[in-house]
Amino acid sequence: MENDKQPDKKKKGPLSREDLRAVQLVQLEMLEEVDRICRLHHINYTMIGGTMLGAIRHKGYIPWDDDADIGLLRKEYEKFRKICETELDHDRFYFQDMRTTPGYRWGYGKIRRKNTYFLREGQSHMPYESGIFIDIFPFDNVPDGKFAAKLHNLHCKIIRKILWSEVGKLTEKNLILRWIYKLINKIPLNYVANHLEHFSESTNRRNYDRVRVITFPSPDEISEGRREWYEKTTIYKFENLNLSGMNSAAIYLKHKYGDDYLSIPPESKRKSHPVSYYKLLD
Repeated sequence: MENDKQPDKKKKGPLSREDLRAVQLVQLEMLEEVDRICRLHHINYTMIGGTMLGAIRHKGYIPWDDDADIGLLRKEYEKFRKICETELDHDRFYFQDMRTTPGYRWGYGKIRRKNTYFLREGQSHMPYESGIFIDIFPFDNVPDGKFAAKLHNLHCKIIRKILWSEVGKLTEKNLILRWIYKLINKIPLNYVANHLEHFSESTNRRNYDRVRVITFPSPDEISEGRREWYEKTTIYKFENLNLSGMNSAAIYLKHKYGDDYLSIPPESKRKSHPVSYYKLLD
């Protein structure tokens, strides 16, 4: 398995400042490729999360950020992942999600850079290639009504915990929770993947006002905001690129990060993801 190999060219984490910037530059290649494909095939996407925040606050990467996030409503996501089969530059990149990559458990897609390596802590046993990546998130509907939304969130959380159990059974410090992860990890992955697909389809039969990523926590435990935020986009400067982002970026960022999102956090809160091993482009 790719993740079991640790040749000399791989470095042990955490990332140095210089190598963090090198990772960001590799990710910029993938962001440019996503933008190229989406422009060519009229697919509506938007920067989300720290990438959208970086575009507004820094005109590019948050200096300590080691990933990049792109969001698409489910219909656009399905179009994008299908077109990647033929349109993605496969000499440089590859696409992963639960339907393309055996053992993949994240419920959303990733585009990775060939000839690189980027291993998050606790994931060395995962049975797939792990190049430097950007995340591609599909957004599904959230039902109207307070009770229906809370029930939907609980359903999402259960699916997320089952998928995470492959990592949690090894890394969770609480012994009881680790035992629970070991137990739910016995649920066959293909069963979980099929259930996730059917659940997604059921939530998208009506055009509700709010959306979220099923397998990712939402800031208010209900949604990642209104559908129209992800439909109505404009162009923002991001490093040397011009990328698509939300018209309602300020409203979205307040929803996700709070009113003070433009303030630079203290150094103690400038966190990157823990990385075990990585390899940059030669």
